Amino acid sequence: MPGPAPYAAPGPAPVRRAAAPVRRLTVLYDARCPLCVHLRGWLQRQRQLVPLDFVPAGSAEAVRRFPELDHAATLREITVVGDLGQVYRETAAWIVCLWALAEYRSRAHWLTTPAGRPFARGTVLAAARYRAMAVPPCAPGSTACATPPGGARGPR
Repeated sequence: MPGPAPYAAPGPAPVRRAAAPVRRLTVLYDARCPLCVHLRGWLQRQRQLVPLDFVPAGSAEAVRRFPELDHAATLREITVVGDLGQVYRETAAWIVCLWALAEYRSRAHWLTTPAGRPFARGTVLAAARYRAMAVPPCAPGSTACATPPGGARGPR
């Protein structure tokens, strides 16, 4: 899933350069959420065409790696960051995770079609409803909701 096409200066014969391929993805997941932790484990066990790293959202490691992100938002919605700074959120984040997997790449492509997009969105909404029931909301500064201080990397 390449990002947007790079900017080409106006001129008589514009040359379109191919978007740089994604070579690695970092998945920011909510370490307090049983569903998120389960899905992280499932993703780690799959054969990856694009390596996935896993870092707890809102952790010191996440802030160190991605200081420009809104880290409170990464605790509310799945966020995936590409090695060239691409940021995928919510439905796009789930789809790019599947795209990184050998067995699910074709399904990820289908999920981006008009027929597949509603299914992808419905799945993300169902997961969000589950999370809302399973993970209590956090008050700002609450230590009960703090994520681990470091990050977790998937097996290589």
